Amino acid sequence: MTGTPILKWGLGLSAAVAGVVALAVVRFQQPLGPLLRPDFLAEEHGQGPQTYCYQGVRTHDADRPVAQCFTVEDGKFTRVFPWDDASLTVRSGLVIPGLWDGHGHLLQYGEFLHSVDLFGASSFDEVRSRLRDYIRTHPDAGTRQEWIRGVGWDQNIYGRMPTAADIEEDEVLRGKFFMLDRIDVHCNWVSQAVLDLLPGEVPDVPGGEVVRKPGMGVFCDNAMDMIVNMFPKPDNERKRSFVATAMSKLNEVGLVGMHDAGASPETLRLYADMAHTDDWTVRVYSMLECPQRNTFCPTDAANVTQESDMFTVKSVKLFADGALGSWGSAMLEPYSDRPDTSGSLLVNASTLTELAKSWASFGYQVNIHAIGDLANRLAVDALEEALRTVCPGQEDLSECQARRRFRIEHSQIIHEDDQKRIHAIGIIPSIQPTHATSDMAYAELRLGPERTRREAYRMRSLLEVNPILGSDFPVEPPNPFQGIYAAVTRKSPHTGYGAGGSTDGWHTDEALDLDDALLGFTRGPAFGAFMEGKAGLIKEGAFADWVVLDEPLEDLVDLEHLRDFPVRETWVAGRRVYERPSDSDSEVDL
Repeated sequence: MTGTPILKWGLGLSAAVAGVVALAVVRFQQPLGPLLRPDFLAEEHGQGPQTYCYQGVRTHDADRPVAQCFTVEDGKFTRVFPWDDASLTVRSGLVIPGLWDGHGHLLQYGEFLHSVDLFGASSFDEVRSRLRDYIRTHPDAGTRQEWIRGVGWDQNIYGRMPTAADIEEDEVLRGKFFMLDRIDVHCNWVSQAVLDLLPGEVPDVPGGEVVRKPGMGVFCDNAMDMIVNMFPKPDNERKRSFVATAMSKLNEVGLVGMHDAGASPETLRLYADMAHTDDWTVRVYSMLECPQRNTFCPTDAANVTQESDMFTVKSVKLFADGALGSWGSAMLEPYSDRPDTSGSLLVNASTLTELAKSWASFGYQVNIHAIGDLANRLAVDALEEALRTVCPGQEDLSECQARRRFRIEHSQIIHEDDQKRIHAIGIIPSIQPTHATSDMAYAELRLGPERTRREAYRMRSLLEVNPILGSDFPVEPPNPFQGIYAAVTRKSPHTGYGAGGSTDGWHTDEALDLDDALLGFTRGPAFGAFMEGKAGLIKEGAFADWVVLDEPLEDLVDLEHLRDFPVRETWVAGRRVYERPSDSDSEVDL
């Protein structure tokens, strides 16, 4: 991420004309809607090339860092140039390349948007209140055929793990079927009705935890399978509505693309069917997750592998461990606040290595979920062996890695020795900046101050290996400007504060500058998806994806504004997929 610096917004005009633009009067017209103006009619129906000029265009193209106009045809940029023709209308607004989220969960986010939001619930009483509110508006939900879903609870706030009894004590909720995901989606909290479907003696599960104290009701990591396997799956029509809703919300925050971090073959077939419809407004680079997690399923892969401008499948998602918040991430040394455990691996080291080698030999990009320092070490081991397998006899594995681009998803806690190995090989870290600012409330309790300082939530020290930035939505909100804020300030975008309510950022030595953070949501995901030169920039031949803003990011006097930074318009393949409802179309008089 340390390449061409992002320059100030530029108009690419002569000094005289630039002065006129500086004094330009912005003329706000009555809103006509995106399909009523003749130019938008042409855009929607692909009637020949269309040229757009704005007050400034930041391109991320080293050969032309700034421009003011570009021409679009057949979903691609065909020309990028400075304003040089008085007949061209300059629209108000400033343009950046379309933003990408490097790690999210598309279908799950859509499902979350149709379920109970438990994020920020400060007590069991508040959780129950939100569940009651949902039942009031969905009186038929909660049956054996239609469980009530929710996500966002956090036992760190409540002081203990929840239980089924915490749901049953409310008479409105009693007897209904609930499956509620923890904030990191690595644990399920279920109601007594769901527990009653299990056998009398619930077994322990390798690589998972059946939480039995203070009572039954929570299942973590591999133990979640016994719950998920009983869950009545939504039909394809409902899944389509989930995906369409999710994509619409992603467009609202300026996202034109995302890396879908783990989808079943069934889900990928649904995506392939939707990718040619008008509802598909986000480019998706998907990672296959086998029907049985952490296995090799080449037949499934052969059936879903594809590559197009709007939907690509040529990578796999493997899982090394669980999450830090539920003590599930695998650590080299015991947790500081629970010395009885070092977390757990979801798969043993030799199996992880064999899987990485098999998938690499199949031609897939290998991406491994790893949070704890033991999990990250084993992920590096596995990816190193996979590179040796596909590039035999090549001493410098970084050359092989430059072609294969294996990744570690999350890369949250990495021993210093393994940080050096990541740099030497060039393994790509896929990082979610808001995880650092969400976890800072308890991370040091889990890890201790020394391990936190040396190993945890690296960003700046990994810049040389092309990190990919994202959010892990729905675990965190998908707004990329909140991710940029967290990366730059190391403070929570939800509160504006650092750890413990401090006005200082958390471990700011690992903060990024604004340019590198923005590149992490553009150039980083493009490289990690083999789309460099196509995504994350504005240049001839690239995807015609852009975002229109009201003001330049780097001119912000107060970075706090990033927390709710507004998007005016989002365009994908030359088609406007989002316009802020309160806005009118506007032009600049020259």
